[in-house]
Amino acid sequence: MNLPEKAVRLRIFTGEENRINHRPTFEVIVNEARKRGLAGATVYRGVMGYGVNSQVRTTSILRLSEDLPMIIEIVDTAEKILLFEDFLKETLTEGLVTSEEVKVVFHKHNEGKK
Repeated sequence: MNLPEKAVRLRIFTGEENRINHRPTFEVIVNEARKRGLAGATVYRGVMGYGVNSQVRTTSILRLSEDLPMIIEIVDTAEKILLFEDFLKETLTEGLVTSEEVKVVFHKHNEGKK
């Protein structure tokens, strides 16, 4: 799959402990993105952050947290991202979702490499 030069980056901000049907939210989102054929998804685990409730979560030794911030990024065409946004609106019960246009500089996969 080749992405056009103009694409959209979708970011989903959630917590490590957030669940959808007893499964981690980030896992459900990545699996659904793959199922729908989106170009790719990456999950980042934050070391510190807070959300709408202003409760700080951190990896600090003094304040161990099991609910660290998570960010899922997905880049694809505007059309595919819009459809995926509908899925998120129906599925997510908490979090923040943003999107922005991005310029794709490079997108290749070496088929022969293992």
